[in-house]
Amino acid sequence: MKLLYEKMLLCRRFEEKAGVAYGMGKIGGFCHLYIGQEAVAAGALCTLRKTDYAIAAYREHAHAICKGIDPKAVMAELYGKRTGSSLGKGGSMHIFDMDCGFLGGHGIVGGQIPLAAGAGFSIKHKKTDDVVVCFFGEGAINQGVFHESMNLAALWHLPVIFICENNRYGMGTALERASSIYDLSKKALAYEMERGVLDGMDVVDVFEKVSSAVDYARHTKKPTLLEARTYRFRGHSMSDPATYRTKDELAEMKGRDPISLCKEVILAQKLADETWFEEMEKKIKTQMDEVLAFAEESPDPALEELHEHVLVEAHEQSQLKGEVR
Repeated sequence: MKLLYEKMLLCRRFEEKAGVAYGMGKIGGFCHLYIGQEAVAAGALCTLRKTDYAIAAYREHAHAICKGIDPKAVMAELYGKRTGSSLGKGGSMHIFDMDCGFLGGHGIVGGQIPLAAGAGFSIKHKKTDDVVVCFFGEGAINQGVFHESMNLAALWHLPVIFICENNRYGMGTALERASSIYDLSKKALAYEMERGVLDGMDVVDVFEKVSSAVDYARHTKKPTLLEARTYRFRGHSMSDPATYRTKDELAEMKGRDPISLCKEVILAQKLADETWFEEMEKKIKTQMDEVLAFAEESPDPALEELHEHVLVEAHEQSQLKGEVR
């Protein structure tokens, strides 16, 4: 429980710093903050092993950190620096680290879903008991690739846990205006797939239900669709004033801040006292100071690297073909 709290607080403070840096012009391009949804990434990814895979959409800073990527490398990537996780060439929407099993953030809506099925097929081919967790928003659930991927995952018995982070607004469109059904987990019924609904503001509920889905995938090699009902406290991106929702609605949801709810449980169960929370806040503040200093002081990618990592070289292609054979 205390680890889950620490993960969520780290992600919250990271996103707050990223938001300030973006406002100062130190981060370019798009930037989608995860503030309010931390329970989903922390609760889900704390169930995985290092050899398991995770893949996400463009709101993925927290997922990358919770899967094990150094926050310094994530912030440096946002800054476009050479020390970033994608060598400064991906930016906010394209954090990636194979060593941690994080298969990237993806800017195309729903583009990561078939890739998750592909990773599941790779696991099946290698005959390991690893799993894939795939995160996407409710705005992606009506994409054709979602249905194609769900069908193949169920048909071929692929160990993929599909997690729909339903934050109620696909960009600025309310769920009720975009979906004919409210319970999005019912999409799994068309493919005879296991399903479930998570309280995306309760990290314990997320952890327990994703743990069950992960265990199910390891032992049966079958997929699950989970709908995490959550809420983002900021706009869709840094350029979104979020005028499509009321102040009362936002205030109501902030009353269920996942970090505050977790703290209440920890205190109620006497797992820690106020002193521990104060020390944790100081610890993460120090860490964030180091993260920002690292990003600020890191070098930009050299001009000579402009055309590197664009194409796979011929000798690498032959090696890849050899591995496939």
